[in-house]
Amino acid sequence: MPGDTEKIIRLLDIKLDRLKTKKKSVEDLETQEGVLDKFTLETLYYLAKKKLLTEIYGVISAGKESNIYWAKNNDVDYAVKIYRTSTANFKAIQNYIKGDPRFKKIRRGIRPLIYTWALKEFKNLQRALSAGVRVPKPIAVKNNVLIMEFIGSNGKPAPLLRNAVLESPEKTYKIICDFIKKLYKKTELIHADLSEFNIMYPGEPVIIDMSQSVLTSHPLALDYLKRDIIVVSKFFRDLGVSVIDENDILNDITGGV
Repeated sequence: MPGDTEKIIRLLDIKLDRLKTKKKSVEDLETQEGVLDKFTLETLYYLAKKKLLTEIYGVISAGKESNIYWAKNNDVDYAVKIYRTSTANFKAIQNYIKGDPRFKKIRRGIRPLIYTWALKEFKNLQRALSAGVRVPKPIAVKNNVLIMEFIGSNGKPAPLLRNAVLESPEKTYKIICDFIKKLYKKTELIHADLSEFNIMYPGEPVIIDMSQSVLTSHPLALDYLKRDIIVVSKFFRDLGVSVIDENDILNDITGGV
């Protein structure tokens, strides 16, 4: 492990009374997941000093773009999403940010782009929540670290929709369609990657992974909206639900635009 990173780890171990992560566990996280670089550790240090985190445990979800950790602020459970800066798809991220007036000026380089990506998810979650869409409540964002509500209990995340036992698939389907409509109508947002893999189900659908979500003014907004509707409809159709025609859903949401 690079010397600078080791120094930051020692700093965390010795000086962070709010981030009570043992040195060995931090080293294990760094070695196994490759996301806790010097800058990320410094960001965690900052968030701990701001009294937003008191403990960080192991990874609960690992993906190409980010890892998610179970964390606590005293007795409150949080999910800490750390976006990777080393394996990010630079071009794909730029395409999803394109045309978004909220992020006109981004400094060159992959790190500023990833920081914008994290901020984008934070803002998208805020918008969704304000419209009555069930998403993890965003708590704070700094650089490539996003703190949000933990969906689950005792460090165990709620199942993804694809793995969940649904009490009423028909009701769940209608709720998700309503979420898609609320995002479009009330927040001018489209999820742009909605599927059974990014909806959690702790007894009700919770939309997650909104970093790539785009405004309705995005050049490909309608294409993304169509894709979301088609993918969700297919999942529930395969469960035996009598789904609404995708074009009818699209027309209802957009007004036939």
